[in-house]
Amino acid sequence: MATTDLLVVGGGIVGLTAAIAAAEGGARVVLVDAAINAGSTANAGSLHVQMQSRFIRLFPDQAPNVEASLPLYLSAVKEWERLDREIGPFELVRKGGLMLAESAEQMAFLEEKAAREARKGLHVDLLDRSELDRLAPWLGEQIVGAELCHDEGKLNPLVANVRLRARARELGVELLIDKVTDLSQEGRVTVHCASGRVHDCDQVILAAAWGVGALALGLGLDLPVKAEPLHMNITEAGAGQINHLIQHAERSITLKQFGSGQIVIGGGWQAQSRGNEDVPGVLAQSLLGNVALAARLVPAISQLRVLRTWAGMNTTLDGKSLLGSVPGAERVILAIPGDAGYTLGPLCGRAAACLALGTEPPLDIDPFTPGRFSA
Repeated sequence: MATTDLLVVGGGIVGLTAAIAAAEGGARVVLVDAAINAGSTANAGSLHVQMQSRFIRLFPDQAPNVEASLPLYLSAVKEWERLDREIGPFELVRKGGLMLAESAEQMAFLEEKAAREARKGLHVDLLDRSELDRLAPWLGEQIVGAELCHDEGKLNPLVANVRLRARARELGVELLIDKVTDLSQEGRVTVHCASGRVHDCDQVILAAAWGVGALALGLGLDLPVKAEPLHMNITEAGAGQINHLIQHAERSITLKQFGSGQIVIGGGWQAQSRGNEDVPGVLAQSLLGNVALAARLVPAISQLRVLRTWAGMNTTLDGKSLLGSVPGAERVILAIPGDAGYTLGPLCGRAAACLALGTEPPLDIDPFTPGRFSA
C-alpha cells in the first residue's frame, strides 16, 4: 500500500491546478487520471464570464445559479491571468467577448441580460451596428448589434495544458494513469484502483468531473453530474484578426482565433455519445451546422478549410460549482466547476488545495458545499 499526503483524482484542469497548488504548499501529491475520455484535453480555450445564451435556453431552471455565480467567473479569469504570468504564457488574450444579435428580439434579450450581469459586477456594454463596424468590421451584414463583455477572453488550451503538466512534474507530483474504483474513510482515506494499487492518503480531492458521481454515491452523495458530448472544429490560418470571443444571443456558437491565425469553432453542438468510458464521436450534422453558422456570422470563414474536427465531454451539474468536504468523510474534498468548467477550473483547483492544506481558500465556498446533495 502506497502512502501519500494528498491524492487527486482527475488529471484535467481542476485536478492539475489543485495538485500544483498543493505541491507548492509543501504536500506530497499523487495525481491519478483514468485517461479514458476527453474533457480538458479537448477544450477550446474560451474564458467565459457572461451568461451563455445556450445555457439559459437549455437549462432555464439552473440559470439563477449561474447568475448568482457571476462574480466567481470574474475571479476565475484573474486566476488564469496569474497562472499565465507564473507558468505561461498560454497565448491568453482578454479583449472581451461579443454576443451577437440578428433581430430586435435578440437585442432585447441581450439588454435584459446585460442589466442583470451589470448588477453582479460585470463590465458590459450594448453596441449598435455602427459601433460594431468600428470594433469588428468582419461581421456579417445581418448582425444588428451585440453585447460586449469586457471581462471575457481566450487562451490556447494545448499550450496551457502542456505547461501546467510540466509544472506539476517539476514540483514532484506523481502522475499515474489508473482508474479509481472505490474509496473509504476510516481515519485516513483508502483508495482502490483498477490496477490493483491501493493508496493510503491523508486527504483526497475528487476532481474527475462527471466521473465523480459514482464515487460520491458510496459516500452518501447523489450528485446530478452528467457527461455532455460536444463538438468542435479548427480551421486553417486566416487573414485578419478576431480578438474577441464570439457568441450568439440565440444560437449555439463560440468562435475565436488563435495567435496562429487558426479559428476554433464550437459552442455546444451535440457529439455522438459512445458511453462515458470512451471519447465521443463526431456527428456530420453538427460539423456542417456549426461551421455554416460560423460562416454566416463571420463571412470570411467560408473561405477557410476545416483542418480537424473532434468531440469532447462537458460536465453539467446544477449551474454552480461544487467545492468542499464530503459530510461524514471530511478528508475527501469535492472540486467540480459549474458551467464553463475550463474557465472556473484553476480557481476551483486552488480552492480545493487550500482546503486540503488547511489554508484560506481564494473564495467563499459556503454557497458551493456538497451538503446540498446529501442523500
